[in-house]
Amino acid sequence: MGSTDSAFTPTPFQFMTRILAHLTNAFPIWVLAGGIWALYDPSLFTWFSGPWIVWGLAVIMLGMGLTLTVEDFKRIIVLPRPVALGFGAQFLFMPLLGWSIGRVLQLDPPLAVGLILVSCCPGGTASNVVAFLARANVALSVVMTMCSTFAAVAMTPLLTQFYAGTIVHVDAWGLFLSTFRVVVAPVVLGVALNRLAPRVVAWSLPAAPLLSVITITLICASIIGQSSAAVRASAGSLLLAVGLLHIGGFALGYLSARLFRYDRIIARTISIEVGMQNSGLGVVLARQHFADPLTAVPCAISSVFHSVIGSVLAGWWRLKDRK
Repeated sequence: MGSTDSAFTPTPFQFMTRILAHLTNAFPIWVLAGGIWALYDPSLFTWFSGPWIVWGLAVIMLGMGLTLTVEDFKRIIVLPRPVALGFGAQFLFMPLLGWSIGRVLQLDPPLAVGLILVSCCPGGTASNVVAFLARANVALSVVMTMCSTFAAVAMTPLLTQFYAGTIVHVDAWGLFLSTFRVVVAPVVLGVALNRLAPRVVAWSLPAAPLLSVITITLICASIIGQSSAAVRASAGSLLLAVGLLHIGGFALGYLSARLFRYDRIIARTISIEVGMQNSGLGVVLARQHFADPLTAVPCAISSVFHSVIGSVLAGWWRLKDRK
């Protein structure tokens, strides 16, 4: 009897892994709480600025790289059509949507540029967590995030210049170099470590997602805190613009997949991938290449919105599955 009970008793490592997973799955709560708190007590988060934000994003992208293997790259051959559809929706629908919303709502130039910038960013790493919660195709989500992330080195600067270049001067080459440094280099390093030191990676992997959640919370709360007065002053139009961007992304991703007759599991995956952006990358690029600090604010608020909307959708889809 004792041996049977011990078989179901988790080891300390398994128990800690479960705790870390639960804390990671609550990431929308952390990001939302951090953003609201930063509005009323900015000094608690504004210390996390400058190089801290750049290194923070590098840590997030390194964590993504640690979850990737060479086999993930091979999956592109197995699922080329849904990957191509998600890629097209990511870099066609979202930038056009961001530009259109800014024009219709007549956002102030720095806020409009920030909205365009985040809409031109690749899929966010949190999309893989939401895909898991939504019972979508996690492997497809990982491959789509990986593809859009590597493509962002060229696509994000070019699309930002195309859509925002009529509002402010856009240094496309500078955006390219920054995107390469804070995205490609850490991801490639993570993949290499996963290949060369799998035991070390396996030991550290349970904590990596939670570290990414904490880091993105600090990044977004810091940006909101640094511009708290401006955020409160233009809260209505700003929140509406960012909300419409992500609601539109989730909807267009899902509808495009159904239009091409993919099943609901793949449709959910594409919806999540298109609706969730790498807002941390938007924050870093905005801070490094645009003079007005308000440009980074839509990117920071974007992280809160897509996390909350994605989690609500995941919960709704899970509820539908139970019924």
